Amino acid sequence: MIHRIPALNLTGCPIPAPAFGRKHGKLQMLKAIALLCAVPFALAACHSYHIDSTIENRTGSDVQLLEVDYPSASFGADRIAAGASFHYRFQVRGSGPLKVQYVDANGKQIQATGPTLSEGQQGQLQILLLPGAKVEFLPKLAPSG
Repeated sequence: MIHRIPALNLTGCPIPAPAFGRKHGKLQMLKAIALLCAVPFALAACHSYHIDSTIENRTGSDVQLLEVDYPSASFGADRIAAGASFHYRFQVRGSGPLKVQYVDANGKQIQATGPTLSEGQQGQLQILLLPGAKVEFLPKLAPSG
């Protein structure tokens, strides 16, 4: 006489036997194994390239209406306080120059053109808003491809 000992889960409770017999259980297990094997390949093939940007306000006063234009889109902030930073992560589609504009404490609109960005680039981009209406771009980007 063979006595079956029920399988236990992590909480120590018995796991119920499959309702459809052994063939159904094996088929479900094979499907699960196939899915688990496919997931790493799918994740490796779907790499998404992003640029992590930081805009630092070093002008000595608040700036208003910050806008950063990059190929195919833009982002910005209503206000960045003096000494504060603004972070934004974006993905480049196409290629073209990066442009920054903002309004300084005197109400003057400041504009600057930065590096040319290309689709597939990734890394970090630091943008420093400096006194005297100056803007400095510090890219640390890997080339596309």
